[in-house]
Amino acid sequence: MRILRAEGRHATPWSNGGGVTREVAVQPPGAGWDTFAWRVSLADVTRDGPYSPLPGVRRILTVVDGAGLELTVDGVPRLLPERYRPFAFPGGAATGSRLLDGPVVNLNVMLREGRAAATVEMVRGSRAVRRADDGTADGPAGPDEVLVVAVEGCTRIGAPGVYEAQLERFDAALLTAPDAAAAELWTEGTAAVIALSAAGADGL
Repeated sequence: MRILRAEGRHATPWSNGGGVTREVAVQPPGAGWDTFAWRVSLADVTRDGPYSPLPGVRRILTVVDGAGLELTVDGVPRLLPERYRPFAFPGGAATGSRLLDGPVVNLNVMLREGRAAATVEMVRGSRAVRRADDGTADGPAGPDEVLVVAVEGCTRIGAPGVYEAQLERFDAALLTAPDAAAAELWTEGTAAVIALSAAGADGL
């Protein structure tokens, strides 16, 4: 299990001046915009404006702080007035953003089409975060990696009944086998559980 602390993340300004992005994790490690299979980041959005087009990339956006926003995707308005409701859309679509009532923070999952797939689940209370497969040859394929991001309150991760790591707000933990085989989380607020897999894997 890799703990990825929010403190010290580099803030990259948007080209249009509308906000900054902080990368949480990327696969392969160190990959740039043209080479990532998947990328997870947190964006501080401070004003209305267009999104940069990302052809060949699938996006899942979740408002995790603020009063929400309205996305216009290929001319169709999509109102996102509540936090913690993931919304998927094609990165290559012409997309604009309008803030509903002040700045927001978005959790962004970007997936290269043909290379990566993901589900995003917002969890309150406790939940197993183990891989879906059971270790048998005929068991269902599960995610290759699970990324947990604490978006509100404290989150603890470990084996069932055992405290191993504590995540404060916007800290993250990246789990791969065998760490993801029997892990559980407990959160005082809300945590995002992002199951990441090679594109086409069963169960995603």
